[in-house]
Amino acid sequence: MPTWTLTAHELPLRFVWKISRNASAAKTNLLVRVAGQGHHGTGEAAPNVRYGETPELLARQFEHLQAAGLSGVASLEELDLLLAAQPVAHALSFALEAALVQWLAAQAGQPVWQWLGVPPPAAAVPTAFTLPIMEPGAVAAFVQEQKAARFELLKIKVNQDGGLDLLREVARVLPGHPLLVDGNEAWTNADAVLAFLEQAAALPGLNMRYLEQPLPAALADDYRYLQPRSTVPLLADESVTDTADFADIARQFHGVNMKLMKAGGFRRGIELLRRTRAHGLVPMMGCMVETSVAIAAALQISALADVHDLDGILIIKDEPFGLVSESGGRLSLRG
Repeated sequence: MPTWTLTAHELPLRFVWKISRNASAAKTNLLVRVAGQGHHGTGEAAPNVRYGETPELLARQFEHLQAAGLSGVASLEELDLLLAAQPVAHALSFALEAALVQWLAAQAGQPVWQWLGVPPPAAAVPTAFTLPIMEPGAVAAFVQEQKAARFELLKIKVNQDGGLDLLREVARVLPGHPLLVDGNEAWTNADAVLAFLEQAAALPGLNMRYLEQPLPAALADDYRYLQPRSTVPLLADESVTDTADFADIARQFHGVNMKLMKAGGFRRGIELLRRTRAHGLVPMMGCMVETSVAIAAALQISALADVHDLDGILIIKDEPFGLVSESGGRLSLRG
């Protein structure tokens, strides 16, 4: 029988990570490891406060799984049965499945992507790089310090109050650079978003390619009103859950940002990406603040997405595992 363990890792960040709903200078992520028969697999859980996930909650849930028979789990079928009886946070579910898939793939002598039956990842995958919410006066120095211009796409976190001022400064510092603007549910109604888009369009040098989740996920009617009127493609994030109705999502958005931490596992993430494309929407892969354990896992299925926002490792100070390298704004698996 395999041995399962859980370890917490405190991760200081390179800069304050501020989005519309919170800010932090460090994150605590959890690593799940399964070992046995001469092989091992490791998965990562990055708790998401948006869904009530905390490191403490995930640690308790892991203990409950141990008591319920996790040590006897050596297949995906057995893991599914256990999680059906003992549901856990999606981030922990992903870590468990990722560790198990890696272990099973190693036993089969296959890379994870092949074991999962998806196309191989590109040798170097372009990633967006994210600017957190900051004072406009800090943008120029931040862009220079982080060498942000090397990324083909920059993601800008904004809120309703200061979003235009932040975008104005980004466009001044990097005129014409493609931007993905992420509201993290900061706006309150569709007309306010349309007014924001109209004002943003008048900013000199601004090149907004996408607008991600400007309204709360609960405002589906507002999204249905906004979708045909938006001047830039709308990307869903918080609106896509494991019970999402994709026919309705296609009436609200133009694309979907799938995060494995939120999907709860490789298999669900693959399904979400395939359903996104099948409904004529732009498939995107995103991440939380994650080490290279989780980013390496995401790269295994990255060929299923058209847009990649996998810069979690670049936010962490002294990323501890070194499984992924970045050069010229592109990510590559090491080893």
